[in-house]
Amino acid sequence: MTESSRPSPVILIVPAEEHRTVLTDEFASRYGRDYDVQVTTDVLDVTDFAAALIAGGQHIALIAVDFALDIDAVDVLDVLRNVSPSSRRIVLVAMGTFGASLDELRPALAVGRLDTYLLIPQGPRDEEFHTAIAEYLSDWATSTSTPEVAGVRIVDDGTQIEVAGIRDFLDRMAAPWTRYQPDSPVGRELLAEAGEGAALPVVSAFGRPPLTGATEQLVASTFYGSPADLGDDYVADLAIIGAGPAGLAAAVYGASEGLRTVVLESEAVGGQAGTSSMIRNYLGFPRGVSGMRLAFRARLQASRFGARIFTGRPAEGVSVGDLHEIAYDGGVVRARAVLIACGVRYRRLGVPALEDLVGLGVYYGAATSVAREMEGRDVFIVGGGNSAGQAAIHLARFARSVTIIVRRQTLSETMSAYLVNEIAMQRTIRVRTGARVVDGGGDGRLEWIDLEVGPSTERHDADGLFLLLGAEPGCDWLPDEVSRDRRGFVLTGRDIPKSAWRGDLPPAALETAVPGIFAAGDVRAGSMKRVASASGEGAGAVAQVHAHLAPAPT
Repeated sequence: MTESSRPSPVILIVPAEEHRTVLTDEFASRYGRDYDVQVTTDVLDVTDFAAALIAGGQHIALIAVDFALDIDAVDVLDVLRNVSPSSRRIVLVAMGTFGASLDELRPALAVGRLDTYLLIPQGPRDEEFHTAIAEYLSDWATSTSTPEVAGVRIVDDGTQIEVAGIRDFLDRMAAPWTRYQPDSPVGRELLAEAGEGAALPVVSAFGRPPLTGATEQLVASTFYGSPADLGDDYVADLAIIGAGPAGLAAAVYGASEGLRTVVLESEAVGGQAGTSSMIRNYLGFPRGVSGMRLAFRARLQASRFGARIFTGRPAEGVSVGDLHEIAYDGGVVRARAVLIACGVRYRRLGVPALEDLVGLGVYYGAATSVAREMEGRDVFIVGGGNSAGQAAIHLARFARSVTIIVRRQTLSETMSAYLVNEIAMQRTIRVRTGARVVDGGGDGRLEWIDLEVGPSTERHDADGLFLLLGAEPGCDWLPDEVSRDRRGFVLTGRDIPKSAWRGDLPPAALETAVPGIFAAGDVRAGSMKRVASASGEGAGAVAQVHAHLAPAPT
């Protein structure tokens, strides 16, 4: 289907009669070019109205319901969610009833029955209103719809397991992509350009020659440059290992304060936080923010201050000296100070049959890029942390059923209350406590899993298994001089054994046992394992870097 023949996504408005004109004009004037703005005041028939739109091949991007309806607006959204679970849901409130509406809307918002409530515009150019609408439409487009512009083109025949990782990387980097079969016109064109016998998958982007036999690592390291581009004599003031919230915050503050700042990231910018479909408890984002969008904005911010960020460049070792040297695949970055902010990685499940199906229905992390492919399917999530909760809520927009599997007896032991409450309200999400996955399989892709629950084993049909297991540090490459605890997390400040102190005073709060090497975020022993705290530590580390780099007093 070409772009011109593809049905426009729908904005569905359900206004009270007294607000119909103003709301129709407000939405049609701003969004009528790119969206099919549909308006109905027939509340009793609204479900059939929405179902007819979907049956006609349209997707409903956003549903806006007037609080002034004769029936409960949130109940209307509940009914419409059954018809179009991926739609963003908003309640519109008139100025005169705003205060009275909050007692009803706040509890509904807290458990995810709606995405937000907004004041109906009182006049022209209500940019706060339209900023909110645009954010929700953008969030829907990036997580639900097919990209209109093929920024990256992928050619595969559906059997290359590497494609799942490539797509996930591109989504996390906010790079739109489109897949093509080898016998399609675009597929044949790219294969001809790649040369006879080119191995699939083939990936083309940014005016570079096509990559053949592409992997996530190859795409990440090829398309976003190399530290070698900085030159043989380049010395960074601050080299940051890891581009999660801690590393990005340090990059922003370091570069903005004049430090020559380089960031090495082994995967996509954003770290584990970048895979979160929606972070709702991060300061300053009352409507929530996806991990991808937060990472994208932070990357732009750091880059505009001059930080150089390189993806697909895992650190392989650090040599300690007056200038520390970070070894990576293909070279060395020299720096006067180093911040270890590589975060943590998910533990492996350790079931061989399921490890063989990674990328074929089994995924480590939230894998938001494949969520829309789970439409009408049964999926399982292993993990009890916030990332698992966010993934479950996101997948529930598509899947027929979502089952969270945890060994503990309750989710509340490890998950934030707002997520636990929202999960409890989702009719398609169930929680299996005291359970673990012990086996699984399928013909070429995942089809079933076995759960061990107490003394018995249960077999379940499964189309997707998302593994968000407990975290472990991925920094075995650090030198012995950097002290770590028994689990491998990096020790800083007073947590460092006194025998490793330099004199009678401990290192600075975020400094390791090696002068000039610091740690922040999830990789640091004792950290909170939250986005906000990691960002704070990354920013705070820059002040300590400045102190380290300052000339000694005379």
